[in-house]
Amino acid sequence: MEQVQVGEISLAVERIGERDAPAVILIAGLGFQLIDWQMEFCEKIAAEGFQVIRFDNRDVGCSDKLEALGLPDLEKIMADRAAGLSPEAPYGLKDMADDVVALMDALSLKQAHIVGMSMGGMIAQLMAVHYPERCLSLTSIMSSSGEASVSAPDPAAMAAISGAPASQEKPDIVEFGLLVNEIIGSPGFRWEREALIRHIEACYDRGYCPTGYLRQMGAVFSAPSRREALKSVSVPTLVIHGSDDLLVPPSAGRDVADH
Repeated sequence: MEQVQVGEISLAVERIGERDAPAVILIAGLGFQLIDWQMEFCEKIAAEGFQVIRFDNRDVGCSDKLEALGLPDLEKIMADRAAGLSPEAPYGLKDMADDVVALMDALSLKQAHIVGMSMGGMIAQLMAVHYPERCLSLTSIMSSSGEASVSAPDPAAMAAISGAPASQEKPDIVEFGLLVNEIIGSPGFRWEREALIRHIEACYDRGYCPTGYLRQMGAVFSAPSRREALKSVSVPTLVIHGSDDLLVPPSAGRDVADH
């Protein structure tokens, strides 16, 4: 792993594969760290002749935490969105897309295949909208266009990601992580319990940042619909979505593909 300066922010980055191979950049979801892209998955892509780049988004893991920006008022953001206003947040998804472009510049990459999951898929979509010349392809995984009419999560799933652990101590964080995974995890892929515990502990030890999670959530909640913008995307695009997704419903993935 290396620290890469991206403007005023330092991002933790890991590269797997040959440095001169075509690049695949993996953008993680809300609160996720680079290790949430499993190494086995990355190595399979690298074995096909690609350089895989996984990194911690701003505010998580080993990347810089932007505490000076304060915390978002999530209730006001959601009320403003519902009223058709432009909510204010510490930063937006476009800022996070700009981070990816700046990371590419720092790594001397003119183009890359852009892959994002959940919030990372939203960031990847904005890459294809605003920086198509930098994108060899777009892959949007379990993500949405931000169109509220097709993106409403199951209430239990929304409660899970909006909840809080009993404390900020590691054992309570682990228990909370197990609960969230039980609610929103895929029924077709179940972690072995001890392996999941080790993974949650590793994320905690690398750089657990609950305030950063809230700022990222502010970026997601304040983002306008990308439905119309997606119509301009011309790069080769793949949309992947689970049929049993409770957090981001399948209708959201279909909406991305349709537009």
